[in-house]
Amino acid sequence: MSRCFRFSFLAFLAASCAAPPPPAAAPAPVWPAGAVVDLSHPFDEQSIFWPTADRFRLQKVADGMTPGGYYYAANSFSTAEHGGTHLDAPVHFAKGANAVDAIPLEQLIGAAVVVDVTAKCAADADYRVTVGDLQAFELAHGPIPDRAILLIRTGFSARWPDAGRYLGTAERGQSAVAKLHFPGLHPDAAAWLVANRKIAAAGIDTASMDYGQSTAFESHRILYERNIPGFENLAHLDRLPPKGAYVVALPMNIRGGSGAPLRAIALLPR
Repeated sequence: MSRCFRFSFLAFLAASCAAPPPPAAAPAPVWPAGAVVDLSHPFDEQSIFWPTADRFRLQKVADGMTPGGYYYAANSFSTAEHGGTHLDAPVHFAKGANAVDAIPLEQLIGAAVVVDVTAKCAADADYRVTVGDLQAFELAHGPIPDRAILLIRTGFSARWPDAGRYLGTAERGQSAVAKLHFPGLHPDAAAWLVANRKIAAAGIDTASMDYGQSTAFESHRILYERNIPGFENLAHLDRLPPKGAYVVALPMNIRGGSGAPLRAIALLPR
């Protein structure tokens, strides 16, 4: 046996007897590992819209077997931007602010904080969330973190799709607007947020960030002038903890849109 071959064989033997390398570490999960909660109401003929807005319509184009022997289904739909679970782009109430397609995705994905005012809203359909409510939340759960998505739970999503109970009236048309009664965010609280906290977005489980009797929509204007988008008509906020959930709220990407249908989900902490 040549010296060269002997050394090669011994090296092979040593490598074969060596301890196997440790297994590779499992890759970190891409998403938090908790349960997924749907925060959106489905769009259908029962979806609630502002009394003056066009409602959601689904028109069946095809539904059946084709001459080729296979099944085929297709529909057309039409809808106002602002109805059902939807996103308000800042341009909705602030000239020159971001339209739907210009909102940075980082503002639509992030840690959620849920301010629960259900007891107060059950007693007063016209309740407006106050600075005191926000400060009480922080006293109990710590400061609202930068880039958080602030969600206001009024409990009104449990009234969906009964427009009379959810909006305060089931009537349609301009005359119905004066009869709207549902909770919202007080302008003083909106002003406190933009002055003292750096939230990425705000959401609520009613038809508007401002309460139903608002005529000037001050809270919309205060938030949207700072390019803070809004999520309206959210669902199932009762399943989220005050802190720890992670929200993904992606609208239909309408170029130049002032709003868009929204599919929002929350990932719960384990």
